[in-house]
Amino acid sequence: MRAFRYRRPADVDEAVALLDADPEAAYLAGGTNLVDLMKLGVQRPDLLVDVTRLPLDTVETLPDGSLRVGATVRNSDLAAHPVVRRNYPVLARALLAAASGQVRNMATTGGNLLQRTRCVYFQDTGKACNKREPGTGCAARHGQNRDLAILGWSEQCVATHPSDLAVALAALDAVVEVAEVGGTREVPLVELYRSPGEHPEQETTLPRGALVTAVRIPPLPAAGRSAYLKVRDRASFAFAVGAVAAVLDLDAGVVRDVRLAYGAVAHRPWRALRAEAELRGRPFTPELAGRAADVELEAAVPLAHNAFKVPLVRAITVRALTQLAEAAA
Repeated sequence: MRAFRYRRPADVDEAVALLDADPEAAYLAGGTNLVDLMKLGVQRPDLLVDVTRLPLDTVETLPDGSLRVGATVRNSDLAAHPVVRRNYPVLARALLAAASGQVRNMATTGGNLLQRTRCVYFQDTGKACNKREPGTGCAARHGQNRDLAILGWSEQCVATHPSDLAVALAALDAVVEVAEVGGTREVPLVELYRSPGEHPEQETTLPRGALVTAVRIPPLPAAGRSAYLKVRDRASFAFAVGAVAAVLDLDAGVVRDVRLAYGAVAHRPWRALRAEAELRGRPFTPELAGRAADVELEAAVPLAHNAFKVPLVRAITVRALTQLAEAAA
C-alpha cells in the first residue's frame, strides 16, 4: 500500500477544498471498499480526507414527509431505523441483504453509493481494464464475465455496479445532496451514475472534489408495500448476480403505481421504466408481470457466460411483484 497523508476537516467546505486542491486525494468514510482497493494497489491516494466526524450522520423526517439520510449514517443503523422499516421496507431489506453485519456496522450511506465495481479484472492490476487504466482494454468482455452486465454495457466496459442500496433508492426516486466547490446541488439518484460509453473510468456525474452529504427519499405511501429480492451464490456476504427492488400499489387489483429497479445487470442501478409502463393501469397477474419483464429485457445483450441472467431477472420480477400483490389482497 502506498504511504499516504491524513486529514480530518472541520467542516464540509474544508473537505471539498482539500479534495479539489489535490488530484490524488480521496474521501474516507467507512473504508470498507476504499481500503481494500488500496491494499490491492487499484487506488493509490496520497491523501485521505476523513469525513466521518462531519455532522452528516442523522436520519430525519422533513416537513414535507421526505426522509433525509446523512451520508455517514451506517448501513446497519439505517436498516434498523423504525421509519425505514415501516415506510420503506425495500430499503431495509436491500441493506440487510448486503455484506455482513460487521461490514454494515462500518459502511456508510454515501460510501455505499460510490463504491467501485467488483469486476475481478478491475481489481487485478495485472489484467487489462479500461475502468482502472483507460485505453488498456476490457479483459472481461471475452473472459470471466458470468457476474457482469447484460444491459447498457459498451465495448469499453461490461462491469456492474455492486450496491444493493443504490438499487432500492433508484426505485424510490431518491435524490442525492452534493456539496462541491461553489455551493451545493441536488442530483436524482438515477442521474448520479454514467453509462460506460467510451469512458468507463468516469463513473458518476459528480465533479472532482464533490462530496455526497445526504440522500433524500420523497414521501411515497406505496413504498410501504415494497420488496427487495437478491440472488447470489451463497446465503450471505456475497454480491448479487441479479436483484430487483419493487414497489407495487394496487386499486381493486389494478396497478395504480409501480416502481422497479434491477441490480447486478448494468453499470448503474437499472430503473425498469419500460416494465413499469407495461404494468400501470392494468389488472395485475403474474403473467402480466412476466410480460412486463420481457419488455424491459428485450434490450439485454448477454455476454458469453451470463445469458442465465435474463430468465433469472424475469423470474425474480414476477416473484417480487406477485408476493406484493398477494400481500395486498
